[in-house]
Amino acid sequence: MKKLLDLKNIMISILLVLIIWQIAFSVSNFDNALFPSPLQAFQALLEMISSGVLFVHIGSSMFRFVIGYVSAVIAAVLLGLILGRLPKLFQYINPAVQLLRPISPMAWMPFIVLLFGIGDIPAIVIIFIAGFFPVLLSTVSAVNGIDPIYLKVAKNFGIRQPQAMWKIIFPASFPQIANGIHLALGTAWVFLVAGEMVGAQSGLGYLIIDARNNIRADILLADIIVIGVIGLILDMFLKIAEKQILNAWGDIT
Repeated sequence: MKKLLDLKNIMISILLVLIIWQIAFSVSNFDNALFPSPLQAFQALLEMISSGVLFVHIGSSMFRFVIGYVSAVIAAVLLGLILGRLPKLFQYINPAVQLLRPISPMAWMPFIVLLFGIGDIPAIVIIFIAGFFPVLLSTVSAVNGIDPIYLKVAKNFGIRQPQAMWKIIFPASFPQIANGIHLALGTAWVFLVAGEMVGAQSGLGYLIIDARNNIRADILLADIIVIGVIGLILDMFLKIAEKQILNAWGDIT
C-alpha cells in the first residue's frame, strides 16, 4: 500500500512540474527553439529513443557512474572503519580531509584531463571524488558513535579483530553509514553529468553539450528529464537495498 502511495505522489509531482512548464511556455515570449514545450521535449525524447542514441549515452554514463560510485563507497567505508577505530590517527588526518572536502570535484578537472586525457577515466575520477568524502566522514562518525556495550559484548564472547569489525562494528554503524552513501549517490550523479560535459565524448552530460551546440533545446530538455528520472530510479533502488540490509541486521541495528 505504501509503495502505491509513493508512486502516486511521484506521478502527482511530475504532473505538477509539467503543468507549470506548460503554463510558463504559454505565457512566455521566447521562441520555441529556445524554450520548447513539454510536447516538443517529449517528441525529441521519442526521436532519441527511436534512433537508439539515448540508450548509447545512458549506457556510457551508467558504466562510468557504477565504477566511480561503487569504488568510492568501498574505499571510503573501508578507510572510515579503520580511522573510526583509530581516533588519535584521525585527529591528524581530519584537517587534510576538511581542507579537501569543500573543493568542488570540477576544480580538479583540468589536472585530471592533463593526466588521463579525454574519455571515461576523467569522469570516473570526478565521480569518485564526489562520492568519497561524504561516505568517509559518515563512516568515521558512525564508528565513533557506536554504543560501547556492543564492544563489551564482543570482548566477553571472545570476538576479536577482524571478526569484530565485520560482525559487530560495521552492522551497528551501518544505519548512519547508509545516510552518507545515500548523500553520496546524489552528489556523484550530479558531478557525473558535469564531468561528461567537459571531459567526455559520450554520455548524458555530453548529450547536453551536443544539443546546445546544435541549438536543439528540445533535446536538451528531454535529456535533463532523463537525467532526473534516472537519478530518481537510482535513489529508489538504493533505498530498497538499504532496507533489505537493515532488515537482515535488525537484531543489531
